[in-house]
Amino acid sequence: MTQLALVIDLNVCVGCHACVTSCKEWNSSGWAGPLPDERPYDADPSGVFFNRVQTFEVGCFPNTETVHFPKSCLHCEDPPCVPVCPTGASYKREDNGIVLVDYDKCIGCKYCAWACPYGAREIDAKNKVMKKCTLCVDRVTDESLPESERKPACVLACPTSARIFGDIHDPDSAASVAIREQGGYQLQPEWGTQPANHYLPRRRSQMQIHEDELIRADNPLRKEEVEMPIEQGDTLDDVAW
Repeated sequence: MTQLALVIDLNVCVGCHACVTSCKEWNSSGWAGPLPDERPYDADPSGVFFNRVQTFEVGCFPNTETVHFPKSCLHCEDPPCVPVCPTGASYKREDNGIVLVDYDKCIGCKYCAWACPYGAREIDAKNKVMKKCTLCVDRVTDESLPESERKPACVLACPTSARIFGDIHDPDSAASVAIREQGGYQLQPEWGTQPANHYLPRRRSQMQIHEDELIRADNPLRKEEVEMPIEQGDTLDDVAW
């Protein structure tokens, strides 16, 4: 059986949020939309996003690194969100393995959100239904598009090619090759959900930091000590008189 999924390379993700904005743009106007934002600039903003990028630092100063971690629905092969749905709104497609929500059946009870160990589902407070990443199923299954464009919006928008899309059950797909050859791993496999999305680990690089590099060259409080050359001859006082 085909299992479409994303493979995300954490080593090249720069946290630019191109995947977030492209996802929002495509899906807001697609069949899965709208993706409303309420009070987007207030102290307590709320909104619906299919894809988010979490950024955090690891290590101790000065040996720190910034990690950008994109996260969305992982389209589990054994999704816990499906059996708990009382109306059958949550389902997994048999032809491509994508987990979806039937909005006509969804009653917004949030059972699926409670069952998901990854926090991948969000409530659309305006339309009172649960929403999540669809892997742009309306795009990837559109045969009127060239094959090169039958990919999720986030994959097409990524400037560093940090996102690989394909069938992870096909050993020859780019996604499967990346997982096999670069040590791709699942997020929290101990839950037994068999998430289809995988991550490629960061490759640590040796950092060379010298003590003088820890001091800001443009520090406004730094006192400059300038040595004036001593010149022989008449002084200004001598010339003035």
